Amino acid sequence: MSDITQQSIRLTQDKIEDIKEEIRKTPHHKGTEHYIGKLRARISRLRDKQIDYEIKKSGGGGEGYAVKKHGDATVTLVGPPSVGKSTLINNLTNTQSKVAEYAFTTLTVIPGILNYKDAYIQIFDIPGIIAGAKEGKGKGRKVLSVARNSDLLLIMCDPETIDSFEQIVADLEGAGIRINSEKPEVHIGKKLSGGIIIHSNIKQELSLETIGEIAKEMGIKNAEITIKEKITVDKLIDSFSTNRRYIPAIFVVNKIDTVSNTYPLPPNTLPISAEKKEGLDKLKEEIWKKLELVRVYLVREDEEPSFNNPIIVRKNQTLKEIVRKIGEEFADDKKAAKIWGNKARFPGQEVSLSTPVSDEMQIRFI
Repeated sequence: MSDITQQSIRLTQDKIEDIKEEIRKTPHHKGTEHYIGKLRARISRLRDKQIDYEIKKSGGGGEGYAVKKHGDATVTLVGPPSVGKSTLINNLTNTQSKVAEYAFTTLTVIPGILNYKDAYIQIFDIPGIIAGAKEGKGKGRKVLSVARNSDLLLIMCDPETIDSFEQIVADLEGAGIRINSEKPEVHIGKKLSGGIIIHSNIKQELSLETIGEIAKEMGIKNAEITIKEKITVDKLIDSFSTNRRYIPAIFVVNKIDTVSNTYPLPPNTLPISAEKKEGLDKLKEEIWKKLELVRVYLVREDEEPSFNNPIIVRKNQTLKEIVRKIGEEFADDKKAAKIWGNKARFPGQEVSLSTPVSDEMQIRFI
């Protein structure tokens, strides 16, 4: 990284810290709501610049951080150093990541493939996250940029680092990653002129002035903004940002074999022992559920329905999307399909291509 780039990053971080201090000094009440909202939006805009830089930089390769995606979905292991991520990926996939009981064994991104229910799920083992990753400590921004490109995160600690979950989530949030949450229901219709017009059928706690000021601070000058949910300042800023990623996550506590059965686990965590291979079957099933993958089976014109030709697709996709996935040439003359399975009223039912798929559906396109 050049000296000029490092200086720019430091200056940006200094600006963020100055704005945070200004927020701390400002009294919080209804009269200052729009001013504080503007300041928080300004911090978000500065952080977005940092995120955009890392996204661009990580795509250029170097130090093993630019990894091509393969398979039906991508999962990234995230956690502090030496909590057993390498052992887990070794026991879940066909790779061999170096294992040692000291920090930063994994210095590059190591991919492996989990074959489960006919799906090929790519799993990345990345260097351990330390406190301050979003500020770049321990190559944190590079690590977080890999996590941004995942379909699912496995956030893993062990009994000694179990208090790190909150810090890891904070670092992911700082990198523009939103865990186990949906994109805000805010529609932005940009215009060439006319200023900002705000529509909402829901009574908002934020004033129209605050919403408008935050929009302007985020670079939106002329637009019709329609808000379809009760919105907070943070969600509003997220809706205006272009680089937010909404990614599901599973929280895992490893090395559970080293503590007693009465050890208090945080809520909504999955206990495993990667070394003893305890809890791994349940973890695989949780990965499958969180990714919302579905198996469908193609039935050729001259064969009986079977489970010989699987395709892995996403839940709620339609038959039209499946036929296009097979190939444009194949899809050209396909107008309907015959289906077998639990969604068929009778074997070989003819349905339109707008029909949603279901797990283990057998399909013959016609």
